[in-house]
Amino acid sequence: MAKRIYVGNLPFAVTEDELSELFLQHGDVHSVNLITDRQTGRPRGFGFVEMDEDGAEAAISALDGTEFGGRTLRVSEAMERGSGDRGGGGGGKRGQRGRR
Repeated sequence: MAKRIYVGNLPFAVTEDELSELFLQHGDVHSVNLITDRQTGRPRGFGFVEMDEDGAEAAISALDGTEFGGRTLRVSEAMERGSGDRGGGGGGKRGQRGRR
């Protein structure tokens, strides 16, 4: 089964091919997706790599905290969107001022 890996603090000039080559040292890479800003098209400095489970574990262990393109990578298992608590909530009594 494939595992999705979050890769953060990437150099803005990195390409999907360069990132794929880095992760290929640890197993088969199924896909690489660099995230760009929707409005400007500029890289946002992070992306995702999908690999087999064994390769993903090896890549996370080997690459997290290493230097790549002059930056220290943050590599971890990707979390499903919406699974993290993003705060917010807003459970206050807004608009209730002055009520008796």
